Amino acid sequence: MSSIYPEITLKKGREAALLRGHPWVFSGGIAAVKGNPEAGDIVSAKDSTGKPLAIGFFNPRTDIAFRVLTRNVAAIISSDFWRERIRAACNLRQRIIASGTNACRLINAEGDGFPGLIVDVYDSTVVISITTAGMEKQKKPVVDALIEQLNPRVIYEQSRGKSRTLEGLVNNTCFLLGNDKSGTVAVKENGLQFTIDYVGGQKTGFFLDQRVNRERIGALSRDARVLNCFAYTGAFSVYCAAGGAQNVVSLDISHSACAAARQNLQRNGYSPELHPVVETDVFAYLRNVQEKFDIIILDPPAFAKTKRDVVPASRGYREINMQAIKKLAPGGILATFSCSNFIEEDLFGKIIRGAIRDAGADLRLLCRLEAGPDHPVLPGHPEGKYLKGLLLAS
Repeated sequence: MSSIYPEITLKKGREAALLRGHPWVFSGGIAAVKGNPEAGDIVSAKDSTGKPLAIGFFNPRTDIAFRVLTRNVAAIISSDFWRERIRAACNLRQRIIASGTNACRLINAEGDGFPGLIVDVYDSTVVISITTAGMEKQKKPVVDALIEQLNPRVIYEQSRGKSRTLEGLVNNTCFLLGNDKSGTVAVKENGLQFTIDYVGGQKTGFFLDQRVNRERIGALSRDARVLNCFAYTGAFSVYCAAGGAQNVVSLDISHSACAAARQNLQRNGYSPELHPVVETDVFAYLRNVQEKFDIIILDPPAFAKTKRDVVPASRGYREINMQAIKKLAPGGILATFSCSNFIEEDLFGKIIRGAIRDAGADLRLLCRLEAGPDHPVLPGHPEGKYLKGLLLAS
């Protein structure tokens, strides 16, 4: 059966990763291209014998030349295709998001069958981020399907970063529906209240991937002295205060983030005097502070944004974790994270073991931490599991 789409043929043996469930083919694995597809076009991928394997996005400009949309080789990528994908994503979130929460990730790129698309829902506001040329070309039917399914008040596009540049795209930040000049929205997460700045904040404004980890650490916080490093807008701090912490100290170098953290504490009835927010460099603070803490949370921004950053980033993670471990009170707990795609889980574990040795400590692993269930990943796509965390006890 001939495909209605242009075709790419893989080199012999290069179909193995696709057959194991990986959703990408790299440019070096392609033997031939038929039909002159351009960046972002939909193509059919075949193995070296001509057997159809999948339909997906093609981009001759990038290392990741093919991204799987579907393994149904007879599929037609139409408005109905996207409508059904979005309906399935909504049905899943309805099952896994508890009452008292009106903010979640609705589309998690490959994990939901949308390579290069993130959709975060904040009550009646939807924020999308597009990072591939393929999704850029499919934006209109996808946005139309989101409007049909969600009936949102606002849709804001927050598409920017190096990934777009690599795909041949320019940054784009604008309202696609509505025009809320405040650029903020109030949400509830497990009954707690937060104000999200989806225009001026990091990523789409809030780190939804940490929801289940905030719950877990908040539940451990009764009577604890807590230090929340790289606090951003203070979500972990609010959970710890709600969990009965004796006091929570929140650190961030950003003036606007610190102001938002104070606001979020106050929105939930917690005093910034009892739970201070400190605008400071976390590395310097940890080196100089004399106080010991029962719980320390390390959730830094990505230290490694490219492969070239891995070595210096590893040193940074090791240093910050060593300093934090030294500030743990006897019986204290460390929750430490990396959201760097290029710091793999095994490497992160090695870094933390080195930090424990450097600190002369003896910590026990309580559990591994990861993104919540509204951030699904494909079993054959370990790169999709970007958030890595460890919960350790002294």
